[in-house]
Amino acid sequence: MNRRPKAVFIDRDGVLIRDADYLSSVAGLVVLKGASQALRLLRKAGFKIVIVTNQSGVARGYFTAAVVRKIHAELKRRLAKGGARWDAIYVSPHGPDSGHPWRKPGTGMLLAAKRKFGLDLGNSFLIGDKTSDIECARRAGCAGVLVRTGKGGRDKKYKAKPLVIRHNLLSAARWIAARSI
Repeated sequence: MNRRPKAVFIDRDGVLIRDADYLSSVAGLVVLKGASQALRLLRKAGFKIVIVTNQSGVARGYFTAAVVRKIHAELKRRLAKGGARWDAIYVSPHGPDSGHPWRKPGTGMLLAAKRKFGLDLGNSFLIGDKTSDIECARRAGCAGVLVRTGKGGRDKKYKAKPLVIRHNLLSAARWIAARSI
């Protein structure tokens, strides 16, 4: 049987880390409780782990792409201390009016990961805290999982409905892993 790999796409701000509204330094980085455990659980369940994040602060001039890279290097280091790692991280530095396909709810980041890893998007999930995350999942053919941390879906910008709503990343990971074994 030749099964294509599946992934869990994870939004960064409000899901993996505390949403700091335009995080512009490593000093403000706070990894949410249970994040490392969640990533370990998803990996054990056979998923590729792909972080997908809109970072319009770059386009707005609030911080540079180099600052984003430093934050991600520190995030990677902290998660590794907890035995967790991701397979890829994709960043959309584009502004909300750019129309760029990588900016969620656009599917560009997910499609790039699909090409890189040969992913089966139909058996993949996207965990996010905003309706743009859930709309992105819908457009890509993934199952959207909304978490109550961060924005918790309160933005109501898009009408897409999540497959399920969970309290946080760890409870979402547990829910996904239980259905994937």
